[in-house]
Amino acid sequence: MNTAPTVSLVLGSGGARGFAHIGVIRWLESHGFAIRSVAGSSVGALIGGVYAAGELDAFENWVRALTQTDVLRLLDVAWSPSGLFKGERVMETLKELIGDRNIEDLPITFTAVASDVEAQKEVWLNRGPLFDAIRASIAVPTVFTPFEIAGRRLLDGGLVNPIPIAPTLGDGTDLTIAVDVAGPRGQAPAPASAAAAAATPPPASTEPAGVLADYQSRIIAFIDEVQAKLGGEPQPAEQWGLGDVLQGSFETMQGIISRFKLAAYSPDAIVTIPRDAARSFEFYRADELIERGRREAELALAHLIEPPPGAG
Repeated sequence: MNTAPTVSLVLGSGGARGFAHIGVIRWLESHGFAIRSVAGSSVGALIGGVYAAGELDAFENWVRALTQTDVLRLLDVAWSPSGLFKGERVMETLKELIGDRNIEDLPITFTAVASDVEAQKEVWLNRGPLFDAIRASIAVPTVFTPFEIAGRRLLDGGLVNPIPIAPTLGDGTDLTIAVDVAGPRGQAPAPASAAAAAATPPPASTEPAGVLADYQSRIIAFIDEVQAKLGGEPQPAEQWGLGDVLQGSFETMQGIISRFKLAAYSPDAIVTIPRDAARSFEFYRADELIERGRREAELALAHLIEPPPGAG
């Protein structure tokens, strides 16, 4: 193309699978697309906000180095009936890494979507402190406590709009590209080229349980149990516990809402990552999830690249 095609990028909710968003962004950058606007729900708001702030390199380096123990250390128990964790520790860590700033001062237009469950509507956060908007958008019910902005107690954006295309409708960009990281189970990974496979570092190893303090080992066991409920393999109906019912209900609701949103606001292209690509809390698998995003972007978006002049 004579000029770089401009893109409105829509990043969906999906826990740790959201690291695949980084791979999609890297693919777009490497193929000459100019991302001018980002809208995101939950982890999509986190990745999108970091990118809009121009700090994706620092964030990617950080998440690639995360181990299971590092992830656990970021969890600050809330001791609250409204959620397991406060989320303050991870927000402070990100502020130290990236720096706090206001959304309206970012070089790229950004909108985080959160849910006002009392008013039963979605909330678009496109002004004010960046990390307040991100914290509200990632407030997964029962996992993180709600976050208050302007007198409203907000929860995860994925509750009402898992793939928030609507905030980008007035952008005037050439393309709208959506990334769904909670797609149908069972999608085979895109094949890796020999060059890509050679360039991909091996997954970070996790520390053996014997070197951890006893309380850390207990937390790991707890998180493993939560992961099995919130992001693991589906259990037979007769073996369902409360976690299976909650997660199945949440995934069903999100899937139905996503289909309606995609039908109402059809993007020009969709990159899909299946919801069994990783468990919800496996944030220490950044290397493989970033690469998965890059490979799925190649499959889904290669048709958008115009051949060079004179190509047959």
